[in-house]
Amino acid sequence: MLKLTDRVLKLVAALFVFAAMSGTAYAGPPLICHPFDAGSAALLPWTSAPGWKAPDTSYDVRKLTADTLRLLTPTTPVIARMEIMRRATIYAGQNPKVAATLLKAIVDRAKSAPAGSKDPMPWFDAGYLIETYRQGEGSAGHNMLVGAEPLLSEFRSTPSGAAGAEGYALVLKALKLAGPDAEMEFAASLMTRNPVAAEHRRRAVAGAAKDSLLAKNLASFGQ
Repeated sequence: MLKLTDRVLKLVAALFVFAAMSGTAYAGPPLICHPFDAGSAALLPWTSAPGWKAPDTSYDVRKLTADTLRLLTPTTPVIARMEIMRRATIYAGQNPKVAATLLKAIVDRAKSAPAGSKDPMPWFDAGYLIETYRQGEGSAGHNMLVGAEPLLSEFRSTPSGAAGAEGYALVLKALKLAGPDAEMEFAASLMTRNPVAAEHRRRAVAGAAKDSLLAKNLASFGQ
């Protein structure tokens, strides 16, 4: 009988989690395998090739951390942030060192927020990138969170419905700071399982203005 490695077991468990998510019309991890429509927002370089994975082979991934931080401004919409970090994760999957550098920069930015800051975006970015890395391991071919334990240990928690723990906990922190935010609810629904995922999606649908980018993205997920 074959002995399954820890990595294989993790991948099998991840696939089970994604299969268990409700109301989705995608194949594969939703934070990775389903491009988000960010409208006219500035994004990382990409090609027009069909499918979810179409990085620009001429892009210098050594610039990834600087470019990602530049794009994630305080006013960048949440849907655009989701696509920026989806693309960043795919690029980071090419180079473990780049992946570690980007994660540290995003997490450190949240951890260094001034005391009493009400800005939810650094916490959202950190949480979203952590869970996108987690879902991106299969396509990257390596553990994208390897060595990240010292960064993430203080965020360890087990909120109900979380596939990971740290990332979802940080997105919940961002939601608490932001107040009602339908786009963040949509993001949270893609990193959780029923019934938690269904409740996040319900709030996202309820808060989505007609013909908004959020409404379009929800529709592409079968909502």
